[in-house]
Amino acid sequence: MSERPIHPAVSIGHVHLKVADLERALGFYCGVLGFELTQRFGRGAAFLAAGGYHHHLGLNTWESAGGSPPPPGATGLFHLAVLYPTRAELADAVRRVLRAGIPLDGASDHGVSEAIYLRDPDENGVELYWDRPRELWPRTGDGELAMFTRPLDLPALLREGAGPGDER
Repeated sequence: MSERPIHPAVSIGHVHLKVADLERALGFYCGVLGFELTQRFGRGAAFLAAGGYHHHLGLNTWESAGGSPPPPGATGLFHLAVLYPTRAELADAVRRVLRAGIPLDGASDHGVSEAIYLRDPDENGVELYWDRPRELWPRTGDGELAMFTRPLDLPALLREGAGPGDER
């Protein structure tokens, strides 16, 4: 055990993924999810971000061009998680995914957050989620977090912030 906890302002800065086909991965992360391309290194790598940041996602084919996903039972990335600022923004992302014909692996209410699970074109797990305000997080009588996993009401989420033609 560490003698003191990590500083509370520490965050995980970015994820770098090995992909088989850079253009296909860009089609998903930029074309479907809406990340912006911030820099490209030829045909082998690209960096993507939201909100003008230098990069949240790195994609490369340096060791993986034409490769296949790891087999079940192998170690590696379980999923990357994309945090949306509001429930309405999460709903917008889910509508984009569904319009692109990408199947969902699951949709869960964790008490502290609502999350959608899917796979990118390289079979990497992707979680799209938003956090409820901290004062609404479920807690035990002792004040510890009491997270859970329950089915998410997906139709209710999709009605959130929906404009004309967005209802499902």
